[in-house]
Amino acid sequence: MAALDRKLLRDLWRIKGMAAAIAVVIAAGVAMFVMSFGTVHSLEETQRAFYERHRFAEIFATVTRAPERVLAQIQAISGVQWSETRIVKDVALDIVGLDEPAAGRLISMPGPTGLNGVVIRRGRAPAPGQTGEVVIGEAFADGNGFAPGDHFHATLNGKKRRLDIVGVALSPEYVYSIAPGAMMPDDRRYGVVWMNRSALAAAFDLDGAFNAVSLILTRNVTAAGVLQRLDNILERYGGIGAIERKDQTSHWFLSSEIDQLRTMATVLPVIFLGVSAFLLNMVVSRLIATEREQIGLLKAFGYTNASVGWHYLKLVLVITLSGVILGALFGAWLGREITEIYTQFYRFPTLYYRFNPADAGIAAGVSILAAVLGVWNAISQAVSITPAVAMTPAPPTLYTQGLIQRIGDARAFDTLTAMIVRQALRRPVRTALTVTGVALSFAVLMSTLHWLDAVEHIVERTFEQAQKYDVRVTFAEPRSRRAAHELARLPGVRAVEPYRATPVRYRFGRRERREGLIGVVADPRLDLALDARRNPVAISETGLTMSTKLA
Repeated sequence: MAALDRKLLRDLWRIKGMAAAIAVVIAAGVAMFVMSFGTVHSLEETQRAFYERHRFAEIFATVTRAPERVLAQIQAISGVQWSETRIVKDVALDIVGLDEPAAGRLISMPGPTGLNGVVIRRGRAPAPGQTGEVVIGEAFADGNGFAPGDHFHATLNGKKRRLDIVGVALSPEYVYSIAPGAMMPDDRRYGVVWMNRSALAAAFDLDGAFNAVSLILTRNVTAAGVLQRLDNILERYGGIGAIERKDQTSHWFLSSEIDQLRTMATVLPVIFLGVSAFLLNMVVSRLIATEREQIGLLKAFGYTNASVGWHYLKLVLVITLSGVILGALFGAWLGREITEIYTQFYRFPTLYYRFNPADAGIAAGVSILAAVLGVWNAISQAVSITPAVAMTPAPPTLYTQGLIQRIGDARAFDTLTAMIVRQALRRPVRTALTVTGVALSFAVLMSTLHWLDAVEHIVERTFEQAQKYDVRVTFAEPRSRRAAHELARLPGVRAVEPYRATPVRYRFGRRERREGLIGVVADPRLDLALDARRNPVAISETGLTMSTKLA
């Protein structure tokens, strides 16, 4: 073993505590990078394959009722490759063991084009002509312990019907299954149910008609023109505006999660690697300062500037690579565990975490670059001095009149405070880096802990100050005020406030957004709109009152 390599081992052993701490910081950044991007790649690849294999639609539209012949007009739109109509209805479900009705979305089985295909996981598809056989979503089945052969009841167009489960399935349209208007998924109280189209058409008086249509476009076609023409065709049939895939609920949730992972993989590792570069700079600078005479002896015995610089650079690389290896292993394990958690919320036929060596390579390259840049100045100073100068003690620091003396009386500070202030002012770059490092670490801590208070604040403001009701009743179809009067006569009901909600498309100039429009009573008491100071907002009787964010 070469002499410099033996010295390297001795130096590492002498600073083993600091080296281990720096390696752990680097490992944390690398693990975050590998875990996040590995999970992103797994989700994106699985999503892409699932969407393509089962023809997940690119445009969705709903109407009140349209004759089946309209499909020919839709298919004739320039840029439409595939189109398929179907029947979609939201209904109330009666599940044994639940003390309140569940909600369900009944969807007709995919047609000949296979848009929004259904993947049967257990059992089979409904047999042709069978009106009571259904296939349910896997999330709903797992939430209630359902299996093929079980049954439940649903209210279809005012009539209670028994539905027999013959299969459990997945669909690219409901990778993330959440009830309309809900904040979180509830697999026990909301489920997706597929049944024969003929049975749905007979139950809701839609023979020869449809109330939903899905489209897939040809390549290199912009959706804006297709949306406009589709809306023009469906407007007379109660169409409220078609939406693109990016606005579809399940896809939006999944895409948002992927974007959050990508942001986390970009921001957090930078913080950890910045801190590690700063720590390496401090450690190597102090090590070189204490080994000043040794550097002079090495050069006197013939070691070149390059060999001395490479010796200290190897010290940095050993620490950095140790952190990279530890971080890559931990990141791979963490990514696998995170992916297992995602399988509980996002339903794919298969979802496996795949360790991508390229991610570890990128993390290693960025870590090494950050480490080398962090110590480059200190190593450059070490190799630039001559042997004669290096073997002599370092010249004393030249002190001059500082800022304290120039702007006031230094005696205004006690001795310890004056020393601290002078030290900070004489090394402004080091002071700024130290303050930045502390600030970033505090920011990471605060960004994690603030969610506890944020969630408590949201819960208190939403459920105690704004939404003061105990029960909310929603109907699959609009009802008259008679329904509200009947609810008011139920035992224990003290007050009832009806409301009407419908999806609309807001337009202002070139800006457009699809949101809900809610009609409320003149003086609401149970469901209030609050301003920033938690005061009730008076609802306009002639115009719209909208949130600041939407405005």
